Amino acid sequence: MTRSFEENLEIYADLAVNVGVNLQAGQRLWVNAAGNPADTAPLARAITQKAYQAGALHVVVDYNDEQVSAMRLKHGSDESLEYYPDWRLPGPLEHAQNGDGFLSISAVAPDALEGIDPKKIAKVQMAHMQKSKPLSELRSKGAMNWSVIAAPSAGWAAKVYPDLPAAEQMAKLWEAIFKICRVDQDDPTAAWKAHVAKLIEQREKFTAKQYTALKFTGPGTDLTVGLVPNHVWMGGDLSALNGITSRPNIPTEEIFTLPHRENVDGVVTASMPLNLRGTLVEDFSFTFENGRVTKATASTGEEVLNSILDTDDGARRLGEVALVPQSSPIAQMGTLFYNTLYDENAASHIALGRAYNDTLANSGDMSKEEFIAAGGNDSMIHVDFMIGSAEMSVDGVLADGSTEPVMRNGDWA
Repeated sequence: MTRSFEENLEIYADLAVNVGVNLQAGQRLWVNAAGNPADTAPLARAITQKAYQAGALHVVVDYNDEQVSAMRLKHGSDESLEYYPDWRLPGPLEHAQNGDGFLSISAVAPDALEGIDPKKIAKVQMAHMQKSKPLSELRSKGAMNWSVIAAPSAGWAAKVYPDLPAAEQMAKLWEAIFKICRVDQDDPTAAWKAHVAKLIEQREKFTAKQYTALKFTGPGTDLTVGLVPNHVWMGGDLSALNGITSRPNIPTEEIFTLPHRENVDGVVTASMPLNLRGTLVEDFSFTFENGRVTKATASTGEEVLNSILDTDDGARRLGEVALVPQSSPIAQMGTLFYNTLYDENAASHIALGRAYNDTLANSGDMSKEEFIAAGGNDSMIHVDFMIGSAEMSVDGVLADGSTEPVMRNGDWA
């Protein structure tokens, strides 16, 4: 089936609103569009139309211009970099407390902050994380229905397809996004429902297993990740506290759960580079002892990597472990997207920092202290990095200490 770009864009917007966020009539929608507004505006406008057609009470589109952000980082004083206006938080926080819908559009170029001192970026990010922590805590508890999607930018397309003529790069990236997100299928909504159903079936099998740990082995990796008792595997969809089921990431190919903050040991080597604070961190690895990163190395970006680890105590501990088979459509494309939303759905991964409360059974009413006591982790950061590959094996450790294969050669065993 051949559709025009405009038709595909409309379908993509429809998936974002009605499948991703699953916006309900009477809800408000907060859209955060990060990147060049010229790149995000067409999609944001299509989303706004779909939201009102779905019965939205009100739609806010909050544009964050990457070039404006770069100007502040290049020319702003230390006082400016550490400043976070008090008026920025109340709007989205009030929406979250009310259980409204949230949608993020990511169109930031991987090299947008290239050449800027990572310490300056850290100042801005730290101010943002400190002030917006009440919002991130509500999100980790599943207070609202939300989703994340991407839109191409010229800088991002050039990074992914450097060998193509500049005039073709954006079209190629849009083509890839439409394919990965099932926009190109005859009935995209039905395709998404079938895909999510498979993820739910898989996650329920893993929850029933109640492995005490997962053992990862592969090139440069020999890592045991302990799992919290009564952990829940998530993936595909998310039932929010407001009673609405959303699909948090479009695309999504992962199932994930709760590692024990004190029971992670061994060495793990990343299988893909990671963009951190404007720096591409490459060939990096971590050594864990009793749940805590005790050593971090990288061929490039090691200083930035360690600065992330020093954010707070929880930044050195894991908040998520996720499994993604190499048979996933994104992995099969063999493309490094330099965008975590896409790369994390091409490979198994783990995340440093904040854990999600809903990966622990009956945790809805737990205080932060109770969640930590149970083995969960809290931090201002949540940084995913990819560890899976076609050479990765994963074993599940059962309650009696025996093991069984979960993955072999990067795919389900």
